[in-house]
Amino acid sequence: MHSSRSPGRHPRRLILLVAAVVTLITSLSVIPAATAADTLLSRGRPVTASSAENAVFPAAAAVDGDPGTRWSSAFSDPQWIQVDLGEVATVTQVVLNWEAAYGRAFQIQTSRDGAAWTPIHSTTTGAGGTQTLAVSGSGRYVRMYGTQRATQYGYSLWELQVYGTLGGGPDPTPTPTPTVPGGDRLLSYGRAGVASSSQSDQNCWECTPARAFDRDPASRWATSSTTGWVDPGWIYVDLGATAQITKVVLQWDPAYAKAFQIQVSPDASAWTPIYSTTAGTGFKQTLTVSGSGRYVRMYGTQRATPYGYSLWEFQVYGTGGAPITPPPLPPDPADPPRLVWSDEFNGAAGTRPDAAKWTADPGTGPNNELEYYTDHDNAAMDGAGSLVLEARKEVTAGSTCPRDPLSGSGTCQYTSARMNTGGTFEFTYGRVEARVKVPKGNGLWPAFWMMGADFRTGRPWPYNGEIDILEVLGKDVKTAYSTVHAPAYNGGGGVGGSYRLPGDADFSDDFHVWAADWDSKGIVYTLDGRTVFTVDKAAVEATRGPWVFDHPFYIILNLAVGGDWPGPPDATTPFPRKMLVDYVRVYR
Repeated sequence: MHSSRSPGRHPRRLILLVAAVVTLITSLSVIPAATAADTLLSRGRPVTASSAENAVFPAAAAVDGDPGTRWSSAFSDPQWIQVDLGEVATVTQVVLNWEAAYGRAFQIQTSRDGAAWTPIHSTTTGAGGTQTLAVSGSGRYVRMYGTQRATQYGYSLWELQVYGTLGGGPDPTPTPTPTVPGGDRLLSYGRAGVASSSQSDQNCWECTPARAFDRDPASRWATSSTTGWVDPGWIYVDLGATAQITKVVLQWDPAYAKAFQIQVSPDASAWTPIYSTTAGTGFKQTLTVSGSGRYVRMYGTQRATPYGYSLWEFQVYGTGGAPITPPPLPPDPADPPRLVWSDEFNGAAGTRPDAAKWTADPGTGPNNELEYYTDHDNAAMDGAGSLVLEARKEVTAGSTCPRDPLSGSGTCQYTSARMNTGGTFEFTYGRVEARVKVPKGNGLWPAFWMMGADFRTGRPWPYNGEIDILEVLGKDVKTAYSTVHAPAYNGGGGVGGSYRLPGDADFSDDFHVWAADWDSKGIVYTLDGRTVFTVDKAAVEATRGPWVFDHPFYIILNLAVGGDWPGPPDATTPFPRKMLVDYVRVYR
């Protein structure tokens, strides 16, 4: 049930303007002084962050001493910003001057090596504004590590100030955190990149070198569409210090290299090849290599397509360098998983969906659908333990839909229901299931599915990812579909499968339990406890493109009328038609 419309979005500028102005005014006059013995250690020091909303709000803006500039992160959890004090220090006070997008739950952490972190302050009730935190700890690196945002936006700091005294013990040699066998770690994350050219237009906006090193599989680097569709084309990363390179992972866009080398250099001038091929395969290539250097380059000499070169990810593993520790990956569900969220729909007849769990998504439907989704007017309990989503043949005055073949009108001729948990419940990994009875009739399209939560904060579909658990077309209620959509495979090209009920039964006869068991290895779809389709992450990366499903998602239920896939209702379609949902449950 792919969609390009964002449910419940509001312009950030309108929501946060007053709060931001108040915060800025406060920041100009209320930066508390530390004790006389302490020194401001963080101003102008090297700083890195898990992400930046865009180039206007870089990490360095949080330590530049200017209360009118700020760092702002991507709109997801967790996020962090860390400052390198240059040597081990005794830290006594941290001042956080928040923009209106602040952290509700966060830690202040210290580290001697930028790898192992010790919390020295922790809260789940952050109030924003200017927070002056008395702390006690030591380390060369100090980090704000946010785990829960107070708004749907990111984390944003006008200033991060660290006070204390230099000297807290010896500054040890950094100890890598192993991430691959042999003690190697990811060295390229967050490091600076340089390329022969880059693209920034309506087809690939801000596809800069940094996108290849951000561990975000939905962002990419591409050579310029005006000057870069030529040979050679290249991109390199500065690891910050000399490293021993053992592995390179390339996740290619369809614009890949047929002939290329992996090269290393001590100075980004003289390059030594450590891998070479004239038979590049595209998709995901994991290359075992051996070489040393501060700089690592992919040097393409023959494009596989008429276009340029483009990489979703360029990852370099090894030892040494000056690695930046990326945010931890989400943990897999417990074994066995436990129930963490549910709605049993046991309200009295006529009761609307629980506002603490579900948000209506009103308006005209996407995908050339013919219905107008109401504000829960078409969704209610039936008093017998089920939620009813009802499609009705009724006109919504002033609305605009594709022309209805039956009436010939461009005014929406049908109403129905669409609801989601965006903003109330979002989760990464687990078992999500629903017991559903679908309606029969040409033009009906019931669905139980999930959208990547960053869709609500501005990332467009399909870059946010979509996981469809149940889709049935009313014209063929013996067949159900489960699909995933991502930048490299979406719409009719999504990765999915279909399955049919045996014999004379169809899905409109009774309730069935549709479920998805989702973890770091992929998604297993089941129907009434029987596995019907498996989407393997490694196989998708090797044959279709990047996997974009390792972050929070929210749940959607809807009953569409018409659309590109099911086609329109006809004279045989009875109305009203009901989609019944006995329960929705999530286990982790």
